[in-house]
Amino acid sequence: MIDRRELAARHAVDVTGIASGSPLSVGNGELCFTVDVTGLQTFPGLYPVEDRDGSEPGTLLATMSQWGWHSVPGAEDLADTYRLYDTPRGPVPYVDMLGEVTGTGEAPASRAESWLRNNPHRLDLGRIGFVLDGRPVPPGDVTGVRQRLDLWTGVIESRFLLLGTPVTVTTACHPDRDVLAVRVVSALLGSGLAVRIAFPYGSQSWSVAADWTRPDAHTSTLRGGRVYRVLDDTRYTVDIAVTGGSVRQTAAHEVLVSSADVLEMAIGFNASVGFDETVRASEAAWPAFWRSGGAVELAGSTDPRATELERRIVLSQYLTRIHCAGSLPPQETGLMVNSWRGRFHLEMHWWHAAHFALWGRPELLERSLRWYTTALPGARATARRQGCGGARWPKQVGPDGRESPSPIGPFLVWQQPHPIHLAELVHRATGSPETLERYAEIVFESAAFMAAYAAKGERGYQLGPPLVPAQESYGDIRATVTNPTFELAYWAWGLHVAQRWRSRLGLPPEPLWTEVADHLVRPLVRDGVYAAIDVPPYTVADDHPSMLYALGFVPPTDLVDPEVMRATLHSVMSTWDWSSTWGWDYPAIAMTATRLGEPATAIDALLMPAAKNTHLPNGHNRQTPSLPIYLPGNGGLLAAVALMAAGWDGGPPTPGFPTEGWHVRHEGLNPSL
Repeated sequence: MIDRRELAARHAVDVTGIASGSPLSVGNGELCFTVDVTGLQTFPGLYPVEDRDGSEPGTLLATMSQWGWHSVPGAEDLADTYRLYDTPRGPVPYVDMLGEVTGTGEAPASRAESWLRNNPHRLDLGRIGFVLDGRPVPPGDVTGVRQRLDLWTGVIESRFLLLGTPVTVTTACHPDRDVLAVRVVSALLGSGLAVRIAFPYGSQSWSVAADWTRPDAHTSTLRGGRVYRVLDDTRYTVDIAVTGGSVRQTAAHEVLVSSADVLEMAIGFNASVGFDETVRASEAAWPAFWRSGGAVELAGSTDPRATELERRIVLSQYLTRIHCAGSLPPQETGLMVNSWRGRFHLEMHWWHAAHFALWGRPELLERSLRWYTTALPGARATARRQGCGGARWPKQVGPDGRESPSPIGPFLVWQQPHPIHLAELVHRATGSPETLERYAEIVFESAAFMAAYAAKGERGYQLGPPLVPAQESYGDIRATVTNPTFELAYWAWGLHVAQRWRSRLGLPPEPLWTEVADHLVRPLVRDGVYAAIDVPPYTVADDHPSMLYALGFVPPTDLVDPEVMRATLHSVMSTWDWSSTWGWDYPAIAMTATRLGEPATAIDALLMPAAKNTHLPNGHNRQTPSLPIYLPGNGGLLAAVALMAAGWDGGPPTPGFPTEGWHVRHEGLNPSL
């Protein structure tokens, strides 16, 4: 057996100074608290994040939750963004955006477009940091930093000197309640050192989650150790339980926590649990997490890349547990910092969370998979408005499931089979009949739309137009795009899986589902390789090389010829613009190579030295200054490693690691589909 404790211990994260892009976090999937070298959020300006809207930079040091959302007054009607598109079923209204969206900014064309893209937005719940004599601590006064994230217990210990005096800070998060525990030990506590908690207004900026310029737009009221927060229609409480200290309000949106000795406090967001209980719970839950489910160890490998891959594997498990195991599908930057104003992207849900089932922790995937049930009414309404049955899942949403105006999002379809895929992974991992009952409605409604959306033509059932494929390079020609290779294969596979769910539940098959799955247009082959789409320009060599994912991410189907896919893989590896790809592309390519029996190519892809395949000291996958962390890259890596180590149905026994240079031990992994 793998020594799980030793495996986690050798990848503990040690910090000896400010690494502006790589702070540490504690969390539980519902709440996350990101800290600087002081173990709190004392220096937010030293951990900046660029804002695409041109606002002042934000910070990576946030306190975020799955439930903390805000909307500014003045709601707009989504119907004001509808635009008719010609489809094989006649004119169909789509949510659209006449304004521009680029990688560097947005220019909405109307108030409706602006408000509906900006709201709701995720809140920074509060900033918790040190002050000295009531004033901010100068960064230069902090020296001798020794900080460690102990992965085995989920606790951060920070040691440093402040004006030459030792300070030790312990930071933890309760595994089941939205409560933070902080202990401060220092002689300075009796000489002006205190903890300030400040509360901002919500921000409509792209990545900045806190607006400190509108103190009159919200209220923060301390009564008996509890702060009552009111921001328009958003309300929450913050309980501050201090052992041997005091809490007092010092400004409209600030409270000060002080003690003359050791300062121990529990800060609960809509929850109230003490310091000792929170730390004990963390120190019990994290070992249980590491002992459960899967583990992969690469010790003994001679390939020089093995140590780094093992580090990424271990840290990605920690990061996805604290950012991606909540009650909502995660946003791409988790609970550290906003992107797209904190809204989540359903086409990314698989990349964030599918690995939980493959690594033997399906209950963590189920937390967010259940959200689709709450989103069903809106998804059904979209399908009906577009002349189809079933439910059409949106792309960029908040907890209400309402689509956002965009020239891209409402035209994507590759998120549509995801609930089927995720539910099948959960069922395979649990073997539970209850799983079938719990997710049958989601599976069947997803498939019903898929069958209705596919339009019968001379060459078979086609997808689109309009359509934007996973490779979003074709957004400008969305009105004419048809039959992307990846989506065709995913459509066929998803419909067949949904049909198997009907059989398992003793229900008769849906004839149209089989008819569509078996008679889809075949993907276009040009010059011996798969094209991305079957209309000009056919393939543009940037963004996601999504045609590869028709075999790899998607299990084998009759639509895809493995040898044509092999030629496509080799073409992409030699010609693609890697600077334009994204963090999940590398594990996705590794999955394709693995299914094709090319383990060396799989490793080369998974560890390609590309800018957007960088994993920071804290384990996060960095992309750009405005997308400083990217959880789909972490979740995708874990899914790819599971496929490479444990294989798939009907695959070879040792599928994905080269025999030379790699010594792979694994346990507790589930085979992929």
